[in-house]
Amino acid sequence: MPFIPGPAERVPEARPPVDYAKVKKVHLIGIGGSAMGNFAGMLQARGMEVRGSDAGVFHPMRGQLERWGIPFWDGYDAKNLDWGPDLVVVGNVVKRDNVEAEAMRAKNLPYCSFPEGLGEWMLPGRIPVVVAGTHGKTTTTSMLAWLLEASGLSPGLLVGGVPLNLGTSFRLGEGKPFVIEGDEYDTAYYDKRPKFVHYRPHHGVLTSVEFDHADIYPDFAAVQRAFRLYASLFPADGLLVAWGEDERVTAVLDACKGRVARYGFEGGLPLDVAIDLHGLGPDGARFSLYRPAGSQADLPWWPSETAILGPFLCPSPGRHNVLNATAALLLALDLGVTIAQAIAALAQFKSVRKRQELRGVVGGVSVIDDYAHHPTAVKETIAAIRGQYPGHRLWALFEAESNTSRRKVFETVYPDVFALADRVVLCSPLHKEGDKLKPDEIMDAGAVCQSIEAQGTSARFIPAVADIVDYVAGAAEPGDVVLAMSGRDFQGLHGALLERLKARFET
Repeated sequence: MPFIPGPAERVPEARPPVDYAKVKKVHLIGIGGSAMGNFAGMLQARGMEVRGSDAGVFHPMRGQLERWGIPFWDGYDAKNLDWGPDLVVVGNVVKRDNVEAEAMRAKNLPYCSFPEGLGEWMLPGRIPVVVAGTHGKTTTTSMLAWLLEASGLSPGLLVGGVPLNLGTSFRLGEGKPFVIEGDEYDTAYYDKRPKFVHYRPHHGVLTSVEFDHADIYPDFAAVQRAFRLYASLFPADGLLVAWGEDERVTAVLDACKGRVARYGFEGGLPLDVAIDLHGLGPDGARFSLYRPAGSQADLPWWPSETAILGPFLCPSPGRHNVLNATAALLLALDLGVTIAQAIAALAQFKSVRKRQELRGVVGGVSVIDDYAHHPTAVKETIAAIRGQYPGHRLWALFEAESNTSRRKVFETVYPDVFALADRVVLCSPLHKEGDKLKPDEIMDAGAVCQSIEAQGTSARFIPAVADIVDYVAGAAEPGDVVLAMSGRDFQGLHGALLERLKARFET
């Protein structure tokens, strides 16, 4: 197979120089996105005048921008730049032919991407702590930020979700650590490198390495090269904590010049920190950490080679969240959190909005919202909810909405991941405005449901979300758990379902 360059090999285009020290007025193209909107808030908190635009600014970001008093335009227009910004921040949803991008270049205005601006403005003088990987980034970032905050270290934070303990996706913080969710997606139309190259990690996590983002990564080899690039960014005195049970992860660790600590459950590849899982239950997971024979990691804060740390309680259910918590704990302890502080703080972690989030219980039916869309995440989330609600009938509703999940690339994989559910419902893959996917490139959700049925699990393909609400609201019984998974809002399914259940059970 010929070598196909991926984001790790791409070189950014030339552009006007930026003097970040002199910037006072900033315009953000694509301000309605989670990362861009929160970055706008951070810039305003630094004392800058901030405005922005987007094709449409929707809630919850719309409400946040309004609360912060940041002006924005619904719709792109060259006139939106007439207010005279010193710098334009270009979101990665912005294409080269965007009218504001064209006007920006015509005016020869300095411009940068959000990741570059974050690196230039927020990270000098801090300890960048970057959480990267295919899965678990948002939860692990949120856990780590909470462990540091609860222990008095006042970290900076930028994360793609809303940690319930902190109530916000960003904070400047006053301490040295600055915790960032390190996305492997490309940076901007003129800079196709992964976002994390701009974050200069000193400490960090690599949770997993799997194929994803089929719209920008040509194959798995390109994904793995991108994470090898990530590992190479760490300095000699930094620490990279990496999931050690998967060769797809361990294969890139030789590129790291800093300290490396491989974590996981024993039974396969060599580990530096192993997990002793005491039990999974309705209140979460209880576990301890120890150094297995042969551990080579340089962790000077570990009391002794034979010391066992814990026991810890992770309130977020599932083995995958034990792994997330372990990564967060190792970094927090290396950054100065004491073991006693870590035990107390983790037990108080309240998870992240849209990560196994209980949206409501009506008539004994629990409705749960989760972000899962990649097959591995779907499988682990179903397993976690099954463990949290033993003996309950479990519905798994799924919307394929991401640029990868909508494609046929995982069509033969999805049937197996729903095995632990009792009833499965899939809607039509999301159609996006300006969609360039051809019909034969889109996942056949009906065929997936037929395969699930053939494996012995009840499954239905119901194209329209409104019809799914009708079906589930009429068929769900007290004690059922409805897990609805989508990387977006599932077209309002969760709220609509709760309303229909109220009409059925409470009238």
